[in-house]
Amino acid sequence: MLQHLLLHPPVWCPHLQAGMRGLRGLYVGLLNTFFYTAFALYFPPHVEQLPTITSQTSGHLIALPYDESFLFKCEAKGNPRPTYRWTKDGMDFDPHKDPRLKTKESSGSFVIPNGKDIVKYQGKYRCYASNKLGTAISEEKEFIVPMVPKFPKEKIEPVVVAEGDSVVLECIPPKGIPPLQLYWMTKDLRHIEQNERVSMALNGNLYFSNTLVTDSHDDYCCFASFARIRTIVQKPSMALRVRTINSSQAGDGIISVQERKPRFLVPSNHMTTYLKKGEELELECIAEGLPTPTIEWEKMKDSLPKRANVMKYGKLLTIPDVTEQDEGKYMCKAKNSLGEAVHHFHVVLEEPPSWREEPVKIQLAEIGSDIHIKCSATGKPQPTITWKRNGRLLDDFPSTNLKVLDDSIIIHRAELRDTAVYQCEASNKHGTLLANANVLVMNHPPLILTQNYLEYATMLGKSVIMDCKVFSSPTAALHWRREDPEGSVDGERFSLLKNGSLQIHRVEMEDMGQYKCLANNSEGTASITTELFIKDSTRIVEPPQDIKVRRGSMTELECLVECDPTLRRELEILWLKDGIDILSNYTEDSGYNIDVGILHIFNVSHSDEGNYTCIARTSLDQNTASAYVTVLDVPDPPIQLVLSDLKDRSVMLHWLASNDHNSPITEFIIQYEENYWEPGKWKELLRVASSQYSAPLMLHGHINYQFRVIAVNAMGRSRPSMSSERYKTPPCAPDRNPENIKIEGLLPHQMDISWEPLLPVEHNGPGLEYKLSYRLLGVEDSWKEQMVKRHSFVVSDTPTFVPYEIKIQAHNEHGWAPEPRLVTGYSGEDLPLAAPENVSVEVLNSTLLRVSWSPVPKAALRGHLGGYMVHWWQTQSLLTTKRIPSERQTLSIHGNRSHTMVPGLKPFSQYSLTVNVFNRKGDGPSSSHISFTTPQGVPEQPPILRATNFQKNSITLVWAPPHEANGFLTGYLLQYQTINETLGKLNSVNISTPETTQWVLLDLGEDNWYKFYLSACTEVGCGSAVSEEGGTVSEASMLNISTFISDTFVRISWRTKGEHSDSELYVVVMNDRDGICQVSDAVNTSKGFHLIEGLSPGTMYTVRLLASRRVDASSIFEEVFETKKVSSKQALPSQEWFVGMMCAMAILTLIVLIGCFVLRNIGGKYAVKEKEESPSDPESRAMSEETPCEYSDSDEKPLKISQQLFVGDFKEDDSSEDSSVISEDKDCEFNEDGSFIGEYSDYTRRVSKEVNGHRSVTA
Repeated sequence: MLQHLLLHPPVWCPHLQAGMRGLRGLYVGLLNTFFYTAFALYFPPHVEQLPTITSQTSGHLIALPYDESFLFKCEAKGNPRPTYRWTKDGMDFDPHKDPRLKTKESSGSFVIPNGKDIVKYQGKYRCYASNKLGTAISEEKEFIVPMVPKFPKEKIEPVVVAEGDSVVLECIPPKGIPPLQLYWMTKDLRHIEQNERVSMALNGNLYFSNTLVTDSHDDYCCFASFARIRTIVQKPSMALRVRTINSSQAGDGIISVQERKPRFLVPSNHMTTYLKKGEELELECIAEGLPTPTIEWEKMKDSLPKRANVMKYGKLLTIPDVTEQDEGKYMCKAKNSLGEAVHHFHVVLEEPPSWREEPVKIQLAEIGSDIHIKCSATGKPQPTITWKRNGRLLDDFPSTNLKVLDDSIIIHRAELRDTAVYQCEASNKHGTLLANANVLVMNHPPLILTQNYLEYATMLGKSVIMDCKVFSSPTAALHWRREDPEGSVDGERFSLLKNGSLQIHRVEMEDMGQYKCLANNSEGTASITTELFIKDSTRIVEPPQDIKVRRGSMTELECLVECDPTLRRELEILWLKDGIDILSNYTEDSGYNIDVGILHIFNVSHSDEGNYTCIARTSLDQNTASAYVTVLDVPDPPIQLVLSDLKDRSVMLHWLASNDHNSPITEFIIQYEENYWEPGKWKELLRVASSQYSAPLMLHGHINYQFRVIAVNAMGRSRPSMSSERYKTPPCAPDRNPENIKIEGLLPHQMDISWEPLLPVEHNGPGLEYKLSYRLLGVEDSWKEQMVKRHSFVVSDTPTFVPYEIKIQAHNEHGWAPEPRLVTGYSGEDLPLAAPENVSVEVLNSTLLRVSWSPVPKAALRGHLGGYMVHWWQTQSLLTTKRIPSERQTLSIHGNRSHTMVPGLKPFSQYSLTVNVFNRKGDGPSSSHISFTTPQGVPEQPPILRATNFQKNSITLVWAPPHEANGFLTGYLLQYQTINETLGKLNSVNISTPETTQWVLLDLGEDNWYKFYLSACTEVGCGSAVSEEGGTVSEASMLNISTFISDTFVRISWRTKGEHSDSELYVVVMNDRDGICQVSDAVNTSKGFHLIEGLSPGTMYTVRLLASRRVDASSIFEEVFETKKVSSKQALPSQEWFVGMMCAMAILTLIVLIGCFVLRNIGGKYAVKEKEESPSDPESRAMSEETPCEYSDSDEKPLKISQQLFVGDFKEDDSSEDSSVISEDKDCEFNEDGSFIGEYSDYTRRVSKEVNGHRSVTA
C-alpha cells in the first residue's frame, strides 16, 4: 500500500467547474451486502447508527496490593449517543450509586480504588451500551481479589523410615495468583540438594527414591513464592529420621538393606493430559527403588520432537509451544539392576474458540430484503454458539421472520423493527468469544461521500484512481463518463473498482480533463465532477557522486532536482543514510546539515560511511539517486604480536594487520623499548613492506626488549599496537668500535682526542671501556695505550703541530670489539711565524684594486692554513691636504690563495695596505705597508634640485653641489624635457663652471610641465642625475606676498594680476618643533588672503604656498616665522576686557567694510596695504589636514624664496594620493636671490625680523 501511494499518489483540491454533457458511460452495479461488508461503512452524520463498543477492558483484572486503582473501561459510539449500564455476576450494577467508585459523565468506564473492603467488588462484570436502535454488550471480565496465601498452622510429626526405604515429604502449597515457584530449604536457608535420588516434583512434594542416614534432618521446609503479589510463605518444618540397619548374623540369614526394582511414585496411575495449543507440555516420572532408578523417555510410534527437553535428572520431559504433531502417547521407563517399570501418558491437544467466520460488524439492508448473519467458530472441544439480540437471548424476542440455522441467523423480508445489535457467543471450556453485529434496516437516497470538484493529478504513464464512494440503501447503481473533453471510459486502460472508484492505467496526455460519477437508486440520484491533470515527472538532473573523504574533514553531496512548475512549492528533498532518514533520526550534534538539496557532513567520522540516498518527492511521484561515501583514515593498530625463533642476537616477530579504513597499508614500522637505559622510550628498529606480517629482528646483547608495530597508509600512521612479551638477550662482546674520532689541539703542546661513544644498547654487556692507542706518525713503532671509560682524552707534552696515528677499541666484561681502524691527526697549533712576502698592488680603477703575495712556507704556519687577510685604510683625500683618521678595513681570503680583489675604494685618495696569514690558532705577523693612490672618479648625485620662479617662459633651477666630488669638479650637465601628455625631446645644457648652483632656463613654452635632470661632472665623466619637475605659467600672477603674525594666527596676503586670476592654491604650515604639517583646502587666488589659526604662541613655523596638494611639490612661496609670545597677564584677561575687546573688533570690522564699499562704488581699488590690514574673511577656512612634513623625492626641505612668483591654473596632482610628506632637515635652504645656503656656505638660518607686525616681499 505504501508503495502504491509513493508511485501513484493522487492530488485533490476543490475545483469550481460545472457542466455536464452526456456521453455513453460505463455502468457498474454493486450488490448491497457485498459493498457494505467488503469495505468499512461510513455513515453520514445525520444518519442514525446502532451502538458500537469502541473500547473495553482487556483481560481479567487482578487486585494486586501495590496497584492504586483498577479501571473497568467501556466506551461506545452511536447516533443517538449511547447510554451505559453494568451487570455484576448477572445482576444490575450501577457504578454511579457507589460513592467509592470514580465515574465520568457520558462515559461507561469506572474506577475501583484499592482499599480494605475491595473484596466486595470481586465478581464478573459486563457493560451494555444502548440507544433507541439497540444495545451492544462487552465481553464479561472478572475482577479477582486474591487472598494472602498461607500454609495451615499445624504440627507435623517426624517421618521415620528405615535406611534404603523411599519416602515423600508433602508440600501442598496454598492457592494464589500464578506464577508459583516452590523450593525446599533448611531453616538456615540452605537449599536441599537434588539429584537422581532426591527431587522435587511439579506438585511441590520432595521425593526420595531411597534414603540414606545422611538424609536425617529436623528442618525440611517448603517455601512457596508468589511473584505477582510479592509474597513468600513457609510451611512448618518437617523432620525426617532414617533408621540405620546394621548387618548382623541371625540364625542362618543375614539382615541388611533390602534392594528392590523400580516403582513409580509419580504419577500414581495412567492419565490423559489435556493442554491448549501453544502451551508447554510437562510430563513427569519419579520412581523409587534400590539401586536408584534411571528414567528414559520415548514417544510411541514416533520419535521425540527436536524441541523436547529432558530435565531434572531425566525425570521431567518438556516440549514448548505444542502443536498438533505433539499429540499422542508417551512412555517413561524407570530401570535399575533388578528390573524396570513403565508408565504411559496420553497427550490430547485442545484449543479455545477462534473465529472461522466472524459476523460482519455492520450491515446496512434495505426494507424487504433478506439478511444473513453468520457466526462460525472453531475450537476443541467444538464451541457452542449462543445468539442474543440487544444483550438478551433470542428466545425473549418471538419473531416470525427470524430463523436460527446452526451457526447463522436469517431474517426474511426485513422490517424497520429488525434493526438491532445481534450478539454471537462461541464458548468451550477454554474460553468464550463475543461478537456484536449491527444490523440497520433503512432506505436512503444516494449520498456521494467523495467531495465534489476534486482535482486529481498524476504523471504521464502512471496510474490514477478517482474516487466515488456512495452511501445509499438500496445499493445505488454507479457509472462514470468523460465530460470535458468528451470521451469514452471504455477500454482495457479503464477499470471500475468494487468501491465505485475509476482507475486509469498508463495515463496518456489525452486522458486529461473532467469526469463525472453518477449514482442512482429507487430513492433518488446524485453525481460529482472531478478533473484530472497530467504533470511532468520529477527528475534528479545532478545526482550525488561516490566520494572518498578523510576522517575529521568536511564533505558535501549535491542533489540537483527539476520538477513540474506547479509542484515546485511542495517539492521535498530528503536524505537517507543506509535507509534511515537523516533529518528525523539524527540530532544536531551528528554533524549533518541540509541546505537546498546539498547535504553537508561536518567532522566526518567512521559512522558516516555508508550509502546516501537523495529522494526528490512531490505529492505525485518521487525519484531517487544514491552515492557511497567512503571514509579514509589511518589504519587500526596491528594485533596479535607473537615472538618466535628466539636466539641470542635475533628474534622473529609476527603480527596481524587490522582495518586499513579504505586506504591500503603501505608499510609497517617496528619499534622497540628496553627497560634499563631509557625505559619507556620507543625507538624505531625496522620498516617492512605492507605484504609482510613477520620480520627477523637483529638485536644487541644484554638488553631486555619489547616490541610494537605501527601500520602506515596514505592517511598517516596508526596508533601503536599492544606491546609484545619481553625478551632479554644474553651479554656478549661489543659489535663495533667508536666512530667520528675528532683530534684537535686547543693548546700548542697538547692533543685533544674525542669520539662518538657507543650507544647504551650497543654495550652488549656490563663494564664498557675504551682502549686508546697513539704514536707519532712515521717516527714511533710502539703504541702508547690508555684505558678510559669516558669518550675523550688529552695527550700532553706533544710537539707543536705534528701528525699522530690513533686507534680506539671498545671492551666490556665479555671481550673486545673487532680490531679498530687507524686515524691520523695533529697535535696543537701555534700562531704563524712569518708574514707574506712580495706583496704588490695593481690599481684597476678608481674603486677597485688587485693585491698579490707569495705564500708563507708550511713550516712557518705551525698549524692548518686558514687563509690570508688583507687590511687597508685611507690616509688622505687628494682634494685636500687634510689627513684623514685611519679606518681600517679587512678582507679575509680562505684557503691557499695568493691574490684577491679589493673593492669599495674611494676615488682620488691615498691608501696603505698590509697582508697576513692565519691558522686556527690566530693571525700571523703583517707584511710591510704598501701605499697607493686611486684615480679620479665620477661625482655623486647632487643632494638637492629645486625648480622655482615659475614664469611664463622660464624656470629657475637651484641645486647643491654633491657631497662627494670624487675628483676635481669641472661643471654640471643639465637635461630637461616636457612631460605633458607625451614625453618631449631631451635637451641638454653643459654648465662648465663648478661654482654655479642655479640656472635660469629661458625660451620655454608657456603653460608646460617639465622634468629636469642634473648631474655633476669631473674629468672622468658625469655621475648619476637628480630629477625635479616644474612648469611654466600663464599671464595670471601673484605679487606682494606678505604675512601678518600674531600670537595664535598668521595672515598671508597677496595681489594677483592678469586675465586668468581665478586659480587655486594650497597653504601648508609646519610646526618646526614636532614636524607636523597641516594642509588647507583649495584657496581661490582671487580672494587675496588666507588666515591660519590655532597656532601656539612663541613657536617657530614654516609656511608654504603650493600649486598642488602634494606637499613634496615645489613652493610658490615659503617663509619661516615665529609667533608672538604672550605674557602671563595677557594670557589671563579679565572677563570685562575680553567683552570690550570683542566689541571693539566688531566695530572695527564694520567700519572697514563700509570703507571698502565706498571705495568700490567710486570706481577705485583700495590699496594693498589697506586690504592687508582689513580683518580676516569670516569664510577663511582652517587647515584641513595634519600630516608629517617630509619630502618624498630627495628628503630635503623645499627652497624658501621671497620674490615675484607667477601662478597659472593650479590643479591638484592626481598621480599620488599619499604624498603629504615634508622633511625635517632645516639645513638646506635658499636665500631670497635664489642662491643655495647650507652646509656648503656656512649659512646660519635667518629668522625674519618683524617691522610693525608685518613682513613683506616685493618683486
